[in-house]
Amino acid sequence: MAGGGARRALLWGALVAALLAILAAALVERLRRPEPPPYLGAVPDFTLVDHAGRRWTLRDLAGRPWIADFIFTRCADTCPRISERMARLDRELPPEPPLRLVSFSVDPANDRPEVLARYARTYAASPRWSFLTGEPKALYTLIREGFKLGVEPLPRDVPSPPVPITHSTRFVLIDGRARIRGYYDALDPEAAVRLRRDLKAVQQGG
Repeated sequence: MAGGGARRALLWGALVAALLAILAAALVERLRRPEPPPYLGAVPDFTLVDHAGRRWTLRDLAGRPWIADFIFTRCADTCPRISERMARLDRELPPEPPLRLVSFSVDPANDRPEVLARYARTYAASPRWSFLTGEPKALYTLIREGFKLGVEPLPRDVPSPPVPITHSTRFVLIDGRARIRGYYDALDPEAAVRLRRDLKAVQQGG
């Protein structure tokens, strides 16, 4: 009897130890998982066209996170740096889980699909990186009211830069349900670290 009791005690001890190990592993995994970023609004539906001439709506981005930026091809100041940083994300972020990168032109009068196609080739954009343009009023309304970011087009009597188009230099993280999850200065290395951390949290279901 004494031997049987000792064996049962050992079995119960082993079971308790296994349960504690499982709980500890779950706790460690939870602590490792990044805190999910907050909800900061929602992107409304839109109808635009990409650099291949294809029609795009918000439905084309449903079900997966995406990162947006705002550029124009005639820009000689911040836009090349923003696009280079987006190109770095395109090169370095893994193909799985699925992700989209979307650059919205703030100069739609000039940035027709064929112009954006040449720009995309300049940065060796992969198929997951799209460049969108369209009707100016629709674009500016989307940027101002949808993304809650500023943009000021060129005056009508200025045909091209050097007068710049004033626009945001931020990346925007959007989840697969079109909810804005964060804004990040595209030119700030520390912001890039936060973007990658928040993207990982969103991809993990945060």
